[in-house]
Amino acid sequence: MHIGLVGLGKMGGNMRTRMRNAGLTVIGYDRDPEISDVGSLAEMVEQLPSPKVVWVMVPHGEPTHSTVVQLKELLSEGDVVVDGGNSRWTDDEIHAAQLAEKGIGYVDCGVSGGVWGLENGYALMAGGDAADVAKVQPAFDALRPDAENGFVHAGKVGAGHFSKMVHNGIEYAMMQAYAEGYELLEKVDMVENVTEVLNSWRVGTVVRSWLLDLLVKALEDDPGLSQIRGYAEDSGEGRWTVEAAIENAVPAPTIAASLFARFVSRQDESPAMQAVAAMRQQFGGHAVRAAQESPDVPPA
Repeated sequence: MHIGLVGLGKMGGNMRTRMRNAGLTVIGYDRDPEISDVGSLAEMVEQLPSPKVVWVMVPHGEPTHSTVVQLKELLSEGDVVVDGGNSRWTDDEIHAAQLAEKGIGYVDCGVSGGVWGLENGYALMAGGDAADVAKVQPAFDALRPDAENGFVHAGKVGAGHFSKMVHNGIEYAMMQAYAEGYELLEKVDMVENVTEVLNSWRVGTVVRSWLLDLLVKALEDDPGLSQIRGYAEDSGEGRWTVEAAIENAVPAPTIAASLFARFVSRQDESPAMQAVAAMRQQFGGHAVRAAQESPDVPPA
């Protein structure tokens, strides 16, 4: 199989290598000429045999929109575009309709595996027509962890990214639970080796997971996590999961709470907690801390 790959960053670059290792001919294009195989998107398309398959791995939103628009002008009927980035599923419907005007197929593919995907393979969730998915199948087979696992044709256009969105929402909640458990273990005096406690959970327990493995590795590399600030970004998919839950009247309190916890991490001084402290002082005369007072200093 020959395939074009747009975007050769942390994920895209490793995916190019994994597909090449599996025997596929990959022509990669990136705005950075140091890592790009060709000088332009048009040059990449010209080197592909028909039907052409182009996999897009650029940031969601405008970078993906503009890439799809450019590919629409460069590709022909029977070709296929795959969006493997973290696009919102509603964007997939727009992109599929745009490309369909020229008879170009569209497949959305949620990709999970991060920087470990080169070695371990990627979990792939695809959405689109079966005929279009079939044209991309050799690439899916090269990228998945093995011949039996790690790939699903989830449904029609949008189903792949919707599935990956829910996957990431669950990931938010799992990470938050591990983080809260870690903090509680650290808080008490009786537990003397928190890292080893977490490590003991990795085999035989019902809470074992790859995320737990990664937390233990992080603690082994940086005991106490002293080199990391407690500030967590969100990629957007947690927000989209909560919005989808609201739209479909599906209760998702755990995922929603884990998303809001990330917002809390970005506040050096939480206005909400200031309001709580003020109300406690007003109704109960409870002590409050001065604005510049160190948390280690007992309240007045």
